Amino acid sequence: MSFVFGSSGPLPEGRPTSRCCLFRRRGGWGSTHYPQSYHGLGVCKWFNVRMGFGFLSMSTRDGVPLETPVDVFVHQSKLHMEGFRSLKEGEAVEFTFKKSSKGLESLRVTGPGGAHCLGSERRPKGNSVQKRRPKGDRCYNCGGMDHHAKECKLPPQPKRCHFCQSVAHMVANCPAKAQQSSQGKSSGVKEEKAEHSYSPPPTGSSWRKEYS
Repeated sequence: MSFVFGSSGPLPEGRPTSRCCLFRRRGGWGSTHYPQSYHGLGVCKWFNVRMGFGFLSMSTRDGVPLETPVDVFVHQSKLHMEGFRSLKEGEAVEFTFKKSSKGLESLRVTGPGGAHCLGSERRPKGNSVQKRRPKGDRCYNCGGMDHHAKECKLPPQPKRCHFCQSVAHMVANCPAKAQQSSQGKSSGVKEEKAEHSYSPPPTGSSWRKEYS
């Protein structure tokens, strides 16, 4: 039976299996197959307790020391600890991570030996982290605050001027805004004229001549 080197077909019976053939059949030479996760050791490079994310500085990958530390993204939801989850700058960590389109992302972060993370002593002020107020809650169709424009039950409404709420014109042609702007300019001109028209009282010999 003829045998083609590198073929992915069945191997001939009675012949020893070639290492090269097995390497080819298992995905070598140009294969895009990678492990789902990796193991790393390092420290916390920085962590924003208010936003709940930061970066790890990995010094060892799968037991092999790295010549240059590599940054790995970390989110507070991946931290193995109780209570408020955060990391302290310089804290030693052990973690698993994956490759993604955005870079390296941690999957689970613990302390050395799988212990709980120590965490940062800092705490965000107020409830800005847990309950961040979403932006753009106003409906651009009717102006309601309890829904978005795509959920509005009213038909398309006429566009309004953002300055005076009139439907007859847009803010670029708003007479009220133009009048306010002109009043502001005129008051500024009057103040400028008054400032330039001011003359100090006469002093010295000129004062004596005028009132002698």
